Amino acid sequence: MTTPEEELLPGTRRALLHRIAVAQTEGRAPSLSAAVVRGGKAVWTGARTSVEGHAPDENVQYRIGSITKTFTAVLVLRLREEGALDLSDPLEKHLPDTGAGEVTIAELLSHSGGLAAETPGPWWERTPGTLRPGLTDVLGGRPLLHPKGRRFHYSNPGYALLGALVEKLRGTPWEEALRGEVLEPLGLRRTSVRPEAPHAGGWAVHPWADVILPEPLEDLGVMAPAGQLWSTTGDLGRFVAFLAEGDERVLSADAVREMRTPATPVEAADVADGYAYCLGMELRHQDGRALAGHTGSLPGFLACLTISVADDVGAVVLANCTSGPAPFMVAADLVRIVAQAEPRIPAPWQPLREVDPAVLELVGQWYWGTHACALRLSADGFLSLEPLSGSGRRSRFRSNGDGTWVGLEGYYAGELLKPVRRSDGQVSHLDLGSFVFTRRPYDEEAPVPGGVDPEGWRGIG
Repeated sequence: MTTPEEELLPGTRRALLHRIAVAQTEGRAPSLSAAVVRGGKAVWTGARTSVEGHAPDENVQYRIGSITKTFTAVLVLRLREEGALDLSDPLEKHLPDTGAGEVTIAELLSHSGGLAAETPGPWWERTPGTLRPGLTDVLGGRPLLHPKGRRFHYSNPGYALLGALVEKLRGTPWEEALRGEVLEPLGLRRTSVRPEAPHAGGWAVHPWADVILPEPLEDLGVMAPAGQLWSTTGDLGRFVAFLAEGDERVLSADAVREMRTPATPVEAADVADGYAYCLGMELRHQDGRALAGHTGSLPGFLACLTISVADDVGAVVLANCTSGPAPFMVAADLVRIVAQAEPRIPAPWQPLREVDPAVLELVGQWYWGTHACALRLSADGFLSLEPLSGSGRRSRFRSNGDGTWVGLEGYYAGELLKPVRRSDGQVSHLDLGSFVFTRRPYDEEAPVPGGVDPEGWRGIG
């Protein structure tokens, strides 16, 4: 239930309805259901259907395909936060004798392990999982097609391995771990491994005639962690909110931020498309904004969830057809419509409640050689370094609690920022990954590497 302050304007609501109506009609989808999330809550839901007098609501299940991978990634990141594994661990350390044990957990999460895209035949999405009872059946005799860590190559079997990893370390089936660790804490009561009424049927629409054919709804067996789940726009809206902010009962805000951070080599075609894969999430650039989420498809179903964290707007789109409307483009348009028509109102500016004088001493203008930069302290307690003009390296820094700071983004991510003081206690300069930042350009009183010409600055003369 939304409050009057959270409700979208009538014009915005009509634009959203128009977008999904066009998608359902032009995409010839038997039905299409959508939701928009803002401020952690659903602020709009809508649906279109070919069944007269009936439309699915936010509680009707659709199969969500590869969005399942994001749920599996959350389970793996939980194990990392608990110290049960490290993302740099080779799979063999925890799950031996798979034939792909040299691939790291991070490479499996980011599809950069070099594994094949699909299982050996027959087509796994349209056949029972009982045909592939074990990991060797989904990996085949040649599981690695590319050198590991060298390129992005989407791999469904890779997520079967991650599901098996969860089962091995938890000592319980993937399905039970998912329910107890993610679905129940987040209140996703309409997300399940098998369909639960009310749910949509999956359909194929003939490419050259307006007729439909039912698609088989198979249990995927060991491939379930790659694409088994059913869910609703209501549940996925709540999951979108979690992927933006985290939830300490499930995964920290830092961990979900890491999930949204590119983690795989990007090829030329992906650069042109503004696409990168992260840890169980996709990052796309559309209409000048970064959209994090995942798409999904299985025979009979199309799905997408995405969020613009900067705009605090997310969207979910579900359809029950094998091909038709492009779910990502529809979801991206829903985000754009709301972000442009009703831009986020920033929270009121608030000053810091208290500040360490030693930190306040650091802010202001600094020079890296002759490049002028500004170091600012924000209300969240982070320092931010940015060029005073033009483009250049910039990053936020988080305190380590010992007088040093660590970079969070860009070139300086993970690098140490250390204020260096003179014998009198005054700050001499900043050491940032060995770069010396001084209060004046090439300050002769600071230990600038290579020294400063004793004749100082001069004209051409």
